[in-house]
Amino acid sequence: MEFVKIKNVKIDDDFWNRYEALARGSIIPYQWKALNDEIEDADKSGAIQNFKIAAKVCEGEFHGFVFQDSDLSKWLEAASYSLATHEDKELEKRCDEAIDLIAKAQREDGYIDTYFLIKEKGKEFTNFCDWHELYCAGHMIEAAVAYAEATGKTKLLDVVCRFTDLIDKTIGPEEGKLHAYPGHPEFELALIKLYEATGEERYLRLCEYVINERGKEPNFFQQELEKRGNITGWGAKIDKVDLCYCQAHKPVRKQAEATGHAVRAGYLYTGMAGLAAKTQDESLVSACKALWNNVTRKQMYITGGIGSQGHGEAFSFNYHMPNDTVYNETCAAISLAFFAKKMLELNVDSEYSDVLERVIYNGSISGMSIDGTEFFYVNPLEVWQEATQKAAVTGHVASRRRKWFGCACCPPNLARMITSLGTYIYSSDSSTVYAHLFIGSEAALNIGNQKVTISQKSSLPWGDGASFALSEGRYTFAVRIPSWSKGYTLSINGSVVPAEVKRGYAYITRDWKDGDTVSLAFNIDVDIVVANPHVRADAGKGAIVRGPIVYCLESIDNTELICSIRLKNKEDSNFTVIYEPETLCGVNVIEGDALIRRDCGEDTLYKTAKDEYEPIRIRAVPYALWGNRNPSEEMAVWLNY
Repeated sequence: MEFVKIKNVKIDDDFWNRYEALARGSIIPYQWKALNDEIEDADKSGAIQNFKIAAKVCEGEFHGFVFQDSDLSKWLEAASYSLATHEDKELEKRCDEAIDLIAKAQREDGYIDTYFLIKEKGKEFTNFCDWHELYCAGHMIEAAVAYAEATGKTKLLDVVCRFTDLIDKTIGPEEGKLHAYPGHPEFELALIKLYEATGEERYLRLCEYVINERGKEPNFFQQELEKRGNITGWGAKIDKVDLCYCQAHKPVRKQAEATGHAVRAGYLYTGMAGLAAKTQDESLVSACKALWNNVTRKQMYITGGIGSQGHGEAFSFNYHMPNDTVYNETCAAISLAFFAKKMLELNVDSEYSDVLERVIYNGSISGMSIDGTEFFYVNPLEVWQEATQKAAVTGHVASRRRKWFGCACCPPNLARMITSLGTYIYSSDSSTVYAHLFIGSEAALNIGNQKVTISQKSSLPWGDGASFALSEGRYTFAVRIPSWSKGYTLSINGSVVPAEVKRGYAYITRDWKDGDTVSLAFNIDVDIVVANPHVRADAGKGAIVRGPIVYCLESIDNTELICSIRLKNKEDSNFTVIYEPETLCGVNVIEGDALIRRDCGEDTLYKTAKDEYEPIRIRAVPYALWGNRNPSEEMAVWLNY
């Protein structure tokens, strides 16, 4: 089963059109300025300047983190997806100039990484654990594949193939090669894309090697550390590598619980699932399923965010999901979307597409302002503004988005997810076309030897249905029945029909005629959701959800003491859904009846408990859009219940 290519799908959707236009008109141009250090009062990037220095276009010192190159690669990838669907000569020229600069900086032997070309000459391939060479290589590979697909130009693809060939000569099972793998996974999933783009079997074999070698004993990272006299890449002296942090504590097939840095984990699992789809390795499939189950059933936030602790930007342990000290890096949510897509390739099941939908509508786009020029790195589910400013435990949490970051992995990552969204909607195999997401769009797919077109109109996420116009042919159409819908009606050309439902998808096989239309009407209602009682942070609390959208309360709409609000039962809440075109660029807000505890008074810290609640009408907005108006004193997803 394969997902539709970006050039074969066009989005036309009331919700996502704005994001696509924002990407072209604001996000991509703004981020180009940021990479060139042209944003006033923003953290310096240095990414373009580093390539200029490495290419000897100018002189200077390396600026930024060891992975600074990856920001430009992700920007190029985002721009490529945009060019694939919307012609833009000026943007294409800008990309070509950046690619020329990269090619000029590449060393004769194929090596390309500005940190080592400028700052650490001669130290390449000496610290796979700490220094992100393969991570940066992976992002450049993804950019090259995307740009070649969008434009037909292969200059960057030639650059990354030369670099990957050098890596292949350096890493492997043969004597004289390093038995290495990435400290920060990304290279793995990129190698799958490079294999698909070139057909070169050696890239698939290299992917297989670095995944299979990971976590074996004796551990390569520990051996590497000892060769350096137990000195890390950052100059600290340690006795042991934190192998859990970089998912190297066990061979991947023995890993069943997500641990360590959440983005690293998500990228690794995506690479594993991608390799499993290519090789049909059942032991690897089983490992992917075990890790998926652990992440989504024991460590994933209701918004699709992952990575519960700021220390190490990492998973902590099962059911530990604090709301105010959480990390939930934007990149981590995006990595989960990647993982979900690859799991769908392994096995079409709505549990994967349900999570994918949850991420794209909530935990990912929350990382960006509605104008595309400010960003969150951390995505909390509860904010008390004063605490973010004065308490060390929440010092990593911000109540306002920022213009840019010195460590800016999230903004361009979000840009490439938005511009590639069309590749998540449909897939096909030899007999079936699958519709995974309800996003208005048109697509062309191959089903066996048949060329099939599909056109979707969707009223989601605010409305309650979608319809699909199909082209002529005999094939199966499979459409997801989302878990949030309390029933549905499926019809063909206006007549209600039964359908075989397997693993959350309704399957219809018939001889289709041009213009045949399949319609789905959902029962989409406001719900109060509670968490597993093992999630102690959410004990006695509920969250307001409608369809794929998770809602939150902001003090700007309610009270500065959101923590004192208590939800009623759904039946007593008198929820009202109101579409407000002028609010947050057009959203459904939810109003309802709740209770609020009376204030004790400023001079009273404690008092004897009494039932001292009074009624209040609350107003909830989509979580992904919080913090876009005047800064709120408080925000919360989970409310007393």
